[in-house]
Amino acid sequence: MTIDLDAYLRRIGWTGERRPTADVLRSVHRAHMLGIPFENLDPVRGTAPSLALPDLEAKLVGGGRGGYCYEHNSLFAAALTALGFRVTLLAARVLVGAKPEDVRPRTHMLMLTHVPGEPVPYVSDVGFGSIGALLEPLPLVADAELHDSPRRHRLVTAPHDGPLELWKLQTYDVVEDGWEDQYAFTVEPFEAPDYEVINWHIATNPRSPFSKLVYVQRTLPDAHLALTGRKLTESAPDGSRKERELADADEVLRVLADDFGIRLPEGTRLPE
Repeated sequence: MTIDLDAYLRRIGWTGERRPTADVLRSVHRAHMLGIPFENLDPVRGTAPSLALPDLEAKLVGGGRGGYCYEHNSLFAAALTALGFRVTLLAARVLVGAKPEDVRPRTHMLMLTHVPGEPVPYVSDVGFGSIGALLEPLPLVADAELHDSPRRHRLVTAPHDGPLELWKLQTYDVVEDGWEDQYAFTVEPFEAPDYEVINWHIATNPRSPFSKLVYVQRTLPDAHLALTGRKLTESAPDGSRKERELADADEVLRVLADDFGIRLPEGTRLPE
């Protein structure tokens, strides 16, 4: 299956010369981040989302919806392939909120994008549901900083017992004035069936946070919106935040439509 590239690029509002260059990769990555929200509304309503490309296109491109990491990055990988890039799919352990002794499973999907003529691939990820998400791809180079304005990121290597180098993505926290771990990964390739298994676990396991609580994120040019349950948070680049509690499920649906641009079918109900 090949993606309808014209429809995808219209969805994210991107126009430009369709060549596999670093500049194209950066601009398409940012356009996707600004164009399609992160959301887990299918899992909280008891459904594991399909990762089949036609279903992803119907939902994220034509359906006015968002998705979570497997949906976003599966779609993005298909688009990059159609643009002439070579993609290696990876899986990461999320470190946000983890204690030093925690060992979490590899549940986050990301990828390396290989640009013709470039010496190293780029870490690309349009599906991380966090204010620490990459706005632009980051070269796989230790300690090199990326100022993907208004955010800052870097990759560092960390000691571990495995045969492959362990990488950590970090973002700069302007409030704490320091670097904060986002996730850790090696460059072992993963394949589509691997994500089918992980996706089913994350969507249906009763202990998975994604099956119990609404998580919605939207990246804007000058702000970041997050809805966790009924708590709506708007974060500015300087770290300041405004929070409010939504009154009920009806207000949640209104905010999803008005603030996040997520269109749900008439009569949709979310868990109270």
